Amino acid sequence: MRIEITREGDVRRVTIAHHGKLNTLNSELLLQLAAAFEVEPEIRAVVLTGEGERAFIGGADIREMGAITTPAQGQAFIQRVHGACAAIRNCRVPVIARIQGWCLGAGLEIAAACDLRVAADAAKFGMPEVRVGIPSVVEAALLPGLIGWGRTRRLLLLAETLDAATMEAWGFLERVVPLHALDGAVAEWLALLGEAGPVAIANQKALIRAWEDLPLSQAIAAGIPAFAKSWETAEPTAMMGHFLNRKR
Repeated sequence: MRIEITREGDVRRVTIAHHGKLNTLNSELLLQLAAAFEVEPEIRAVVLTGEGERAFIGGADIREMGAITTPAQGQAFIQRVHGACAAIRNCRVPVIARIQGWCLGAGLEIAAACDLRVAADAAKFGMPEVRVGIPSVVEAALLPGLIGWGRTRRLLLLAETLDAATMEAWGFLERVVPLHALDGAVAEWLALLGEAGPVAIANQKALIRAWEDLPLSQAIAAGIPAFAKSWETAEPTAMMGHFLNRKR
């Protein structure tokens, strides 16, 4: 039971290695997961996945939650779930969720916190919290922006299990592929990210993150200093010069 961190060039790979328990997350793993998104300056992207083929993340550890007896204990546990999600959202570089098998509860919230989501076609999704006496909370609040209010209500109130095709049609998933093609799909996205300016990508993620919290007029206005900030480095001049020279 651990969070495995490996590096492939300028990509960090974070794997939840708890496959015997469907990669469910207890407090120890949640704290490790949050720390895994403090990346070195040369890292360009992070890929998050679960160990094995049975699950991305099967949810929060029901045994640990079942032992909670006071509101204070409940608050402490859910703060750790939020801490892991917040670390993903605030990570300097894009985070890709590579989803296989079950993606439930806190696992779906963690997937929602990622920037991009690709899933195997046999993956299954759900928010079953109300069936065990608790509401879906913290980063479940991201779901209306991804799938709309009506579908969020359906997912949270009915606690249905949905397939990858449905979640793609709803807008939660950006791409669905057969399991054998999952790593290839991730590699395609990493290649595209690698073609972009690393500072531009970091600035773009930060701006998107700001947009989520701003009214429309302020979100538009926030783009002006973000655009000007690009010239704090030589990246735009160099990349535009390369583009123009290639065109010639």
